[in-house]
Amino acid sequence: MLTIHEIYLSIQGESTHVGRPCVFVRLTACDLRCRWCDTPYAFTGGRKMSLDDVVRQVQALDCRLVEITGGEPLLQSDVFPLMQRLLDAGCEVLVETGGHHSIAERPAGAKMIIDVKCPGSGESVKMHWPNLDLLAPDDEVKFVIQDRADFEYAAGVVRRFDLDRRARAVLFSPVFGVLAPDELARWILDERVPARLQLQAHKYIWSPDARGV
Repeated sequence: MLTIHEIYLSIQGESTHVGRPCVFVRLTACDLRCRWCDTPYAFTGGRKMSLDDVVRQVQALDCRLVEITGGEPLLQSDVFPLMQRLLDAGCEVLVETGGHHSIAERPAGAKMIIDVKCPGSGESVKMHWPNLDLLAPDDEVKFVIQDRADFEYAAGVVRRFDLDRRARAVLFSPVFGVLAPDELARWILDERVPARLQLQAHKYIWSPDARGV
C-alpha cells in the first residue's frame, strides 16, 4: 500500500529524458525541507492505493515512460515492489530521490535520478553518500544550484566521486528565478566541469506553480 498524491501524464521536464511524454507517480511526504522546494503541496495529503491500483492507473494513461517522484518516494517501503511491478509491465522506470535514503533495494532496471542537495538547499548534510557507490550506468545525478558556493560544492562532489564516468549524466540546474542560466553556463565552461546544464523545461512551458502538467 502506498500514499499517492497524484498520477498524471505530462512532458518530462528534467534529466536526459527531457521532452518525452511521461507518467508521473507522485508519492506523498518528504523528510527534507529544501529552501527552494517546488512541491511542498506533496508533503501531506494523498490517498492510499494498492500496487494493483497504481499500476492500473499508470497503464490507463498509455505511456511507457514512468517517473516515481515525490515528496521523497523512498520514504515508503512499498515503492521498491512498485518499481518492479512497473518494470514487469513493460514500463521504463525513472525514480527521482533526494539521495538521503539508500537506493540499495532498487530492482535492476529502475533508473535512479539522485538529487544531491547543495548547501543552499539547507539539507546538504543529510546526503547518504554510499548511494554514489551504487550508481548503475543508466543512473543520473542532479544538482540544483543557487549560487557560486553551491556550484563549487557540486563541482567538488563530481570530481571526488568521478561522477561523469560512473553515471549516465551529471546535471547542473539553476534554481529557477534565482540563478541566471547563462551565469551557470559560464561557470561550467570556465571551470571545465563535466556536467550538463539543465533547465527545468516544464517551468518554461507552463507556469512554475502549475501542478499535474
